[in-house]
This record gives sequence, structure tokens and C-alpha cells, in this order.
Amino acid sequence: MNEVSLFRLYFLRALYLLVSVGLGITVWPGVIFHEEPWELMEGVVQCMLAAFSALSLLGLRYPLQMLPLLLWELVWKSIWLIVVAIPLWSAGTMDESTWETASACLLVLIFPFGIPWRYVFAHYVKKPGARWR
Repeated sequence: MNEVSLFRLYFLRALYLLVSVGLGITVWPGVIFHEEPWELMEGVVQCMLAAFSALSLLGLRYPLQMLPLLLWELVWKSIWLIVVAIPLWSAGTMDESTWETASACLLVLIFPFGIPWRYVFAHYVKKPGARWR
């Protein structure tokens, strides 16, 4: 069986807590108290981040069941850093706003150390999927 150590479970919980508290401080005040209508994509981003922080609270209780949430975070931030930030940085055209976003995205570098990769492989790659019919 692919037992996940207690240390790894607490590391996962710490990651979920980091996401919940970090986004709770930065995103939720704007969601609750925003006065002017958001532009389309700003509204989408803020609501998605709020939902992500709320779902991360479930990770405190169910760290393994909520792993897809952390995997999603790792993947989208990695894609954004590779496709958006690195080309701008290498061209010397990164503005202050992009630097700020890149700095926040770089926190994802700690995620691979907390994710139990053997468990992920056993339960999301090797394990047969649900039936289609």
C-alpha cells in the first residue's frame, strides 16, 4: 500500500493553510467589499481564487482527497511562469505588476516537496479510472 507519512500529511496541511490564509488576506476582502464592477477577467480571476482558498480549507481535514487542488495550482503556476514570466524576464520587459505576480507564483516551488508523488502516481496514474458505461 502507498502509505503517506504523518509528516507528509502535515506538510500538505501546511500548504493548504498557506493557500487559505494567503488568499484569505489578499482576495477575500476584495470579493466581499468591492464597490465597483470588475472587468470580466478580473472578476473571473478573483472569484476563482476565492473558491480555491475556500476549497483549500477542506484540505486541512482531507489532505489526500484534495490533492488535485494542489496539483492544479502547481500546474497553472508552472505554465504561467514558463509561458509568460520567463519570456518577459529574458527580454527585459517585465513590468512591476508582472514581477509581483511572478513572485507570488514562485511560492509554488515548495509544492513539489509536499506532494506525495508515489501516492499521486498510484492513485491518479496507475489506478484504473472509473467505468465509462
